[in-house]
Amino acid sequence: MRSLMFVPADSDRKLAKAAAAGADALVLDLEDSVMPDRKPAARAMLGEYLKSYRGKSEIWIRVNDLMSGEILKDLAAAVPAAPVGIVLPKILGPEDLDRVSHYLEFAESVNGLAPGSIGMLVVSTETPSAVLRMGELLRKKQPRLRGLTWGGEDLSAALGAGDPRAADGRWRPVYEHARLQCLLAAHALEVQAIDTVYVDLKNAEGCRLNAEAARYDGFTGKIAVHPDQVPIINQAFTPSVAEIAHAQRVIAAFETGAGSVSLDGKMLDIPHLKAAKRTLATSKPA
Repeated sequence: MRSLMFVPADSDRKLAKAAAAGADALVLDLEDSVMPDRKPAARAMLGEYLKSYRGKSEIWIRVNDLMSGEILKDLAAAVPAAPVGIVLPKILGPEDLDRVSHYLEFAESVNGLAPGSIGMLVVSTETPSAVLRMGELLRKKQPRLRGLTWGGEDLSAALGAGDPRAADGRWRPVYEHARLQCLLAAHALEVQAIDTVYVDLKNAEGCRLNAEAARYDGFTGKIAVHPDQVPIINQAFTPSVAEIAHAQRVIAAFETGAGSVSLDGKMLDIPHLKAAKRTLATSKPA
């Protein structure tokens, strides 16, 4: 998934536009973009929307967190539509993944779905506990886990802190630390690493630079909250023609069977070959 566009599940207007955005995944949101008194309506609207959905984007659903008292209601509304997965926010540690996995196992059984068919994308940095315990996610296999993502605003709120970004838009040290922990944990777990949203919706160039930097750092995709961000993110996370051509030349250079080769005057070894193969594996039209 290069782009994941979040859409409030209680907005008819935004739901109607969502399928045409071209995102690899639509995340229908029952959590932070829906006010508490609107959550029952959002669940009902989500069910109606999915009955007629014929779009090409994968369907994911962001449920409310385990402490909210809403998650079982969310799963009861979401699972019958057999989404690709749920987005689980505000975890405290790996035990939350275990608990929600059990909920999903029961819901899948009730709805006649294959066990383990619904995946999880976990927001791994929204509580101080989650950041400090990130490494614990590696101790136990989580078959449902498809990716990790992160965000700074909820962590800032949990800390009683100010704007998580500096005046120039860069993340302050605490949040950059959380970002890198998420990135490293995702790759250690061999799941997708999804970068957080770029909040300046009118700054297309800033979004492009931010997305390209995320891909350069090792993220595999990025969250969008507006349709205009989707093509920018898709392009940023799709290898260019030049990158594909270079990757093909690197792979060809290793066809001699040597573990170290020279290309354009530069020494290349096995990590370069792996990177080239990864570039070709992730190449598809924007």
